[in-house]
Amino acid sequence: MGGAVAVIIIKERHMVDAFMRAGATDAAHAVYPGDIAVDLGGVAGRRLVDHAIIREAGDGRYYVDVLGWEALRRMRRRILFVVLLLIALLALFFAGQFPPGARP
Repeated sequence: MGGAVAVIIIKERHMVDAFMRAGATDAAHAVYPGDIAVDLGGVAGRRLVDHAIIREAGDGRYYVDVLGWEALRRMRRRILFVVLLLIALLALFFAGQFPPGARP
């Protein structure tokens, strides 16, 4: 399951990069996804549209909300940090090393 999530995140990054390379970072510069070889119909594309990272400008043209994308990436990093911290604390707890000074 973790592999599938990684693939989706990589596809999201490639889609956002395609919009950024095309200069589609606001409604005035929106592009047709087909023109930049992006398919918004897949899981990754739908997620980006649902999170309003890729926004419709009308007439079937889309652009990337750069600030929204950066905020989503920061949130994902924070979540990853918390999960890794919890895993480390659980590992220490089950190894008998937490809380500090605990005796086995």
